[in-house]
Amino acid sequence: MSAITTSRGDRIVYDDLGAPGAVTAVFIAGAGPTRAEDPVTLATGEAFAVRGGRAFIPDRIGRGESTSEGPIDLPAQLDAIGALAAEADAPVILIGHSSGCAIALLAAARTPNLAGLVLWEAPLGLFEGGAASWWTNVRRAIEADDLEEAVAHYMVGMPPEWLEELKKSPAYPQVVLGWVPDGEALMEVEERGYRDVLSAVRAPLIAIVGTETFPGMIATADELAAAAPDGVSEQLAGAWHSWEPDAMAERLARLAGVTK
Repeated sequence: MSAITTSRGDRIVYDDLGAPGAVTAVFIAGAGPTRAEDPVTLATGEAFAVRGGRAFIPDRIGRGESTSEGPIDLPAQLDAIGALAAEADAPVILIGHSSGCAIALLAAARTPNLAGLVLWEAPLGLFEGGAASWWTNVRRAIEADDLEEAVAHYMVGMPPEWLEELKKSPAYPQVVLGWVPDGEALMEVEERGYRDVLSAVRAPLIAIVGTETFPGMIATADELAAAAPDGVSEQLAGAWHSWEPDAMAERLARLAGVTK
């Protein structure tokens, strides 16, 4: 376990796998589990390190062991990613998962040592009425301190069993407060448009979906790839919004140009 402190004073705790100086994969989780509850990302980071890369797997601000000194919002999350990229002191690949893709998209142009941007099943262009309308409903519920309603609004369109499983967590419903960066990022990316967000990103972009995926995900991946100066869309072994660790590690190793 390693830790850094951002300029705002947030403490980011992360797993550091691999050798210093190697191309570093920085994983950006979506509205999901802590790193301790995410064996898939851990296994991916370990497999990437074995192949000659390095992986940073952080707890998002206010989640797991990472603590916040202020509101958990998009600027704070972008600062955390910037601090991790600077700590790597090497070329960095940002890997966004789900809503973490929107955060990764906005972080990319702020990452001077960016070597690649990998987006796994970005939920963009999929909200009825658009992300701005969806996020307005979530935000209103948060501001009214009706966090259960906020969670329900946030998870509109997701498999109902995901919400039922979340309700068993001791973090429910306060967990939605840590999803503010995701909502703000999804709204900003859709409002600005993919081409504008990606206009300054010269590193390769790979928009990936699983071999079993949800409706609309392939079209979104294709649109993101087409909007990037250097983009491709691909399918990779995975299902239910999760990738196969070895397959993802191998793809990251090819992108990074490392192999052992």
